[in-house]
Amino acid sequence: MGGAWHDARMEAHEWNEKGEEGTRYFRAIHHAGGWRFQTTLKTDPDWEQIPYPDADLWLTLRDILWKRYQRKRGAWEIIEAIDKLCEKEFGIIINPKDE
Repeated sequence: MGGAWHDARMEAHEWNEKGEEGTRYFRAIHHAGGWRFQTTLKTDPDWEQIPYPDADLWLTLRDILWKRYQRKRGAWEIIEAIDKLCEKEFGIIINPKDE
């Protein structure tokens, strides 16, 4: 019962960036074939949804997933899907051979 909400296929990735307003945390959650992005400040306990992630967020997430893939801890299909999304939504073409 406890933990019945958890799905083994759900993945969450977190990172942070330092800025003028302090340390901002980001979270990307992959579940049921879709992504959800959230953010918060170190001083704020509540996470805010990011309904329309910009290209920088997608590229940062892709970089995190690429590094996991290189360590054999990630799926290539997810990286491919993000590459297609970046091309379609932002006109950014990523060639994995250049990495």
